[in-house]
Amino acid sequence: MDNDKRMIPIVQVGNVLLSPDILTRNFCCDLKACKGQCCVEGDAGAPVTLDEVAEIEDCLETVWSDLNASAQAMVDKQGVAYTDNEGDLVTSIVAGRDCVFTCYDGDGTCLCALERAFRAGKTRFCKPISCALYPIREKKLSGGFIGLNYNEWTVCKDAVALGNQLQLPIYRFLKDPLVRRFGEQWYAELEATAEALLHDSTSE
Repeated sequence: MDNDKRMIPIVQVGNVLLSPDILTRNFCCDLKACKGQCCVEGDAGAPVTLDEVAEIEDCLETVWSDLNASAQAMVDKQGVAYTDNEGDLVTSIVAGRDCVFTCYDGDGTCLCALERAFRAGKTRFCKPISCALYPIREKKLSGGFIGLNYNEWTVCKDAVALGNQLQLPIYRFLKDPLVRRFGEQWYAELEATAEALLHDSTSE
């Protein structure tokens, strides 16, 4: 059940610290309902690494025709990424909101041009890991630690509703991107840790 009141502590798996919400809250993207608003809402692009910028640049020719004229002009002007006000490297955006890689299908659903090309077998790069991990946000901490937090956002209310219906916790919904980011062994340890903590909390 969402809004779980069980007392789960901060979870540590390797050098990664996870908010307990990632274990106890439910989530499952419902693209038909939300129309992909997470790609067009907000005031900055998606966080990217320098390696991802290189990967995106390699895909640019393939996805270029899927970008609208404003997005193409922005990429021509400042490239696929820029440094935002907080000093983070993020994907370029149009008119202060839309990621330059947004595109739309026939019913107005926002899609990622990078992911669409990947799923069509045209490229080897899917999309930035920050996008794949959403609604988890990653933050570098002192001492070499990484923090993972659940970013609750009103545009994702349909995803919360579907997650509750399916009883699908965030860490299970995001298994594939978590494995992509931290590896199979790390995820297996996360699963074991989550199951033990949740079992203990219901036994009290």
